[in-house]
Amino acid sequence: MPTCTVRGLDLHFTRVGEGPDLLLLCGLGDDVSAWDAQVQAFRATRRVTVIDNRGVGRTPLPDGPLSVAELAADAAALCSATGIVEADVAGFSMGGAIAQELALGWPSLVRTLTIVGSWCRSDGAFAAACEALAWQAGVVDADEPFVRSLFALVYSAAMHEDGRVDAYVRAALANPHPQTTEAFVRTARMLRTHDTADRLDAVEAPTLVVCGAEDVLCPPRHSQAIAARIPGARLVEVPAQAHQPFQEDPAAFNRLLATFLEERTIPTVSVR
Repeated sequence: MPTCTVRGLDLHFTRVGEGPDLLLLCGLGDDVSAWDAQVQAFRATRRVTVIDNRGVGRTPLPDGPLSVAELAADAAALCSATGIVEADVAGFSMGGAIAQELALGWPSLVRTLTIVGSWCRSDGAFAAACEALAWQAGVVDADEPFVRSLFALVYSAAMHEDGRVDAYVRAALANPHPQTTEAFVRTARMLRTHDTADRLDAVEAPTLVVCGAEDVLCPPRHSQAIAARIPGARLVEVPAQAHQPFQEDPAAFNRLLATFLEERTIPTVSVR
């Protein structure tokens, strides 16, 4: 995994493939492996870059200000330093918030925008959920119970029933570069301040917004608000899936994303 020093930070990222650039942005606590199914699907036709955000994977978390806007500035600086002039940008959860700031602050960089399971303003319920996650991370005395409690909010009932969540738990516990408690807590609390709601009408990039109908961590009302504020945005609500549809049914999500990137349209079969 290469490292690029930008903004005084050693930012780790992966890059594979050739073709138009596809930049994938990760959510709270997730490293580059979260997008593995998309990296494998798109590497044959695109140059795919995935970033370890500050405090995740092999990117350190320095002292000082921490905000979604700072993470967007990191992503923009990495693109500039590594030759990405224009990219299709996709982000999930916190990565979707980063993508919003990227589209607003660096519009010429963002060719298209895909936002998955995200939000544009932290209402009281969402802010409380972030604080609850931060508190739980700070008091838990073992990794597995915390991971399982987090995944209870992230994945659908079907994934818990068929054993896929157990596989994700094992993978998380085996991660050779786990996030520190301090980094998780600082980042979770930072999310409460994200607010792009009154600026999203300035987004120029064609935008796809995707959410799971069963998302309890970031309910569909948040995605609906994003789509309503971005001119011309398309909203897809996926039945029976939760916070991370790109992991629940990667093949269906990849078809949806590929169609959007290639044709700027959405297959009607995928729209609820």
